[in-house]
Amino acid sequence: MARFCIYTRTGDDGSSSLYSGERRSKQDPVFQALGDLDELNSTIGIAAEHCEAAGNALVPALRDIQCCLFDAGALVATPRSTAAETKIAQTVFDEQGEKVKALEQMIDAMDANLPPLSNFILPGGGHSSTALHQARAVCRRAERAVCVLDDVEAVQVYLNRLSDFLFVAARAAAQHENQAEVAYQSHAGEWCIHSQPHTALRTLAVQRKESRQILLHSRPCLL
Repeated sequence: MARFCIYTRTGDDGSSSLYSGERRSKQDPVFQALGDLDELNSTIGIAAEHCEAAGNALVPALRDIQCCLFDAGALVATPRSTAAETKIAQTVFDEQGEKVKALEQMIDAMDANLPPLSNFILPGGGHSSTALHQARAVCRRAERAVCVLDDVEAVQVYLNRLSDFLFVAARAAAQHENQAEVAYQSHAGEWCIHSQPHTALRTLAVQRKESRQILLHSRPCLL
């Protein structure tokens, strides 16, 4: 197989080429969206490595999502208003909503085994869960970047549902590792840590002191 050169020098002037062949400034919103999608894919890759080390069942889904993000990027990189019909046909993305439905099915399956939420929870719960929460935040940014573009509604919907999937997957990853979820409390309140329902009940309250010393003591906490 012939090798190709990684660097082309064509972007040294601050422009880059879309899949349609059109060249635009790298400051164009389409490249902001493509950069956020690339970062999201990389962040999910990190999460997948943590999930594989933890031995949970999320890795195949995460790898499939990474492939879907490449397809989503291809649509974003092919503006429908200027691209040739052949390019448009090659970059169709989830027109029937099947990829979104697959995410929803996985969300429902994971959520059925999780305790109901009655509080906001802080990102955390082990390396896998934390990485998935980070991916969720990057996904939201990518969605905001895509929203300003034309003719990419399918990608927008997919990212919206993907952020939900990543949130639920983060909770599932924490449960798999028997990691406690930390519930948000107001700055003046107490931090409540509760375990997953399949473990022995253990709760702590952490009271902030003016001396900045933290006192930990056992106390029941209803969430």
